[in-house]
Amino acid sequence: MLWMRFSLDGRPGFGILDNDRIHLYEGDLFDSPVATGRTVGTAEVQWLTPCVPGKFICLWNNFHAAALKQSLAIPTEPLWIIKAGSALRAHGQPIVAPAAHAYDGRVVYEGELGVVIGRHCRDVSEADAPAAIFGYTCVNDVTALELINRDPAFAQWTRAKSFDSFGPFGPVIATGLDPATLSVRTLVGGRERQNFPVADMIFSPAQLVSRLSHEMTLEPGDVISCGTSVGVLPMRPGHVIEVTIEGIGTLRNEYV
Repeated sequence: MLWMRFSLDGRPGFGILDNDRIHLYEGDLFDSPVATGRTVGTAEVQWLTPCVPGKFICLWNNFHAAALKQSLAIPTEPLWIIKAGSALRAHGQPIVAPAAHAYDGRVVYEGELGVVIGRHCRDVSEADAPAAIFGYTCVNDVTALELINRDPAFAQWTRAKSFDSFGPFGPVIATGLDPATLSVRTLVGGRERQNFPVADMIFSPAQLVSRLSHEMTLEPGDVISCGTSVGVLPMRPGHVIEVTIEGIGTLRNEYV
């Protein structure tokens, strides 16, 4: 199933996407939602992020190919950053370049797989972690690259990833997928820049959920962005960035 959220006549709603129609549901997406029997066309609505995360967690150095290219050691535990909720944007919404007085360096895209948590999750085993995963989504983990190490005394990862609009994800949450079979493909201005298998992850989605749940309580709607691989490059205003994962769809946003 492809779950999406939308705004219709100023009111939020959610449902299952079926080509260009949305089958409407009511209640709680993560707790037995109820079909209303009504449908609406995608042309009639505005896309919203497919959930509202209490936490948006971003992994760093989680792909073997990227670690090898950058001569990075394979981490022994997940390395993660929190992205501010105010950075999150939906499919179709613009990614806005920072004001020059705030940051005037390179801004890069990072196509990633996102894991959406579906239930209260604390200290779960790796074997039990898949049951806590509601589904998967596409993420563009935008980063102000040169800000990270601008102060040699303090690496500014959260700041570099938390400018308004630096967290597009969606367009939907897909359920029933095997993440090990997926690939992430990123196009910039129609040109392929990334195409990598999820199976190359250092820590799989189940391992990430298990390990992170031993450090913090994960709640329904929380998102874990699993990290990116090779092919990350700067964006320029006017570029349209498309992150595509088969079985989920394409997250499309313009950098302005």
